[in-house]
Amino acid sequence: MTETDQHQDVKNAVRAAVKSGADVHQQIKDITLKALTQRQLDLENIKSVTEAVGNGISEGMATQSEHAKEVFTHAATALDDALAIVAEASKLAIEEAASRVNEYSGHDLNDALNDLQAVEKSFLGTLEKIAKGSNQVVADIVGDFIAHTEKSGTAVGKQTLTALEALKNLPQISKEIIVSSTVATAATLAQIASGMLLGIAESLQPHSKK
Repeated sequence: MTETDQHQDVKNAVRAAVKSGADVHQQIKDITLKALTQRQLDLENIKSVTEAVGNGISEGMATQSEHAKEVFTHAATALDDALAIVAEASKLAIEEAASRVNEYSGHDLNDALNDLQAVEKSFLGTLEKIAKGSNQVVADIVGDFIAHTEKSGTAVGKQTLTALEALKNLPQISKEIIVSSTVATAATLAQIASGMLLGIAESLQPHSKK
């Protein structure tokens, strides 16, 4: 499946979930995690899936009226929660890579840290795009949600801060050790993160099926 096909499939699935108005949070969380685990877990993939989910939410909201605020809140928090799991998987991957300093450079690890911090920005940017592309009612709902997150924080933002706090004492990162002949690359670091995310997603699956 090409990235374009995946984007369309994710958008369609999310739009249908939003339109249904039923179990919106769990549906979108599952769709997001499934999409993220189908490709290497790097920032490009995360941004692409986040955008596709956002487009699906935006299109689905166009049919909502009476329960629009409730449905949007469920949809947005589902994406937020899924991205928080991504942050946790990324933290675990960085820890794993840092324990194998002979294979990774400090540059790779710091790039991974920067990518981790960019995930929340991608989430908030997606919400802003939904607001701009929607009617006034939906735009107001999204605006209120963004304002609320600015005060209370996002799930992905909180998880990112937790991850950064846990990672700051890693000697490979704090001292920025550069290994001249690295065996592994940022790409394989993303592969580790993919495996971590898949494991977390699978562990959550039985609960979603109850």
